[in-house]
Amino acid sequence: MIRTLFSDTPFPPLEQALIEPNGLLAAGGDLSPERLISAYRQGIFPWFNQGEVILWWSPNPRMVLFPQELKVSRSLHKTLKKNHYQIRTDSAFAQVMQACAAPREKQTGTWIHPEMVAAYTALHQRGIAHSVETWVDGELVGGLYGVAIGKAFFGESMFSRVPNASKIALVYLARQLEHRSYGLIDCQMKTAHLMSMGAREIPRSRFSELLSGLTVQSEQNRKWHFDFTRPE
Repeated sequence: MIRTLFSDTPFPPLEQALIEPNGLLAAGGDLSPERLISAYRQGIFPWFNQGEVILWWSPNPRMVLFPQELKVSRSLHKTLKKNHYQIRTDSAFAQVMQACAAPREKQTGTWIHPEMVAAYTALHQRGIAHSVETWVDGELVGGLYGVAIGKAFFGESMFSRVPNASKIALVYLARQLEHRSYGLIDCQMKTAHLMSMGAREIPRSRFSELLSGLTVQSEQNRKWHFDFTRPE
């Protein structure tokens, strides 16, 4: 039985999350900035369908990418060396979310619905949620968005309209976060795409331990500005 949250109900201990479905911890509550920040600090994220009750998750194990462990394939390295794209940060946050919400092959719906867009836009306006964008000839062709708290980045979703566009954004993100001494990029769930770039699973207990140190570190909440030197 999962706990029902009300406006002032704290999250239950992560150990109470279900094994099946993996990580389901609680239901209810709201998507206020305060609730979302509290959730991410504890390694919890919302994931639910439009019109349904809010569901909160903390899967075990947890997929993470340590910035220094990023893997860049030979083909991607060649793409990065080309001068055909531009990277921007926080210039089109709403557009990135909408693009991530667009229908995809073999998917019948999306969890990035208007309620989620509004909630993360509010975080973006506070300088907590960010987008990293790949542009070609003035057109947004790929990118990602997520939440930064302390020295941890919690990735939410990414999209590509041309080959490698989201991977390019991820490479820049990882390199910049490594430069800024961020400890990890949370990838939430295991995917072959992320594994190919160096992400791996760690026990939830270890993930929680890492967050307890990373999310208390100071990081000014403001619009991101990256050093756009092309990564090696």
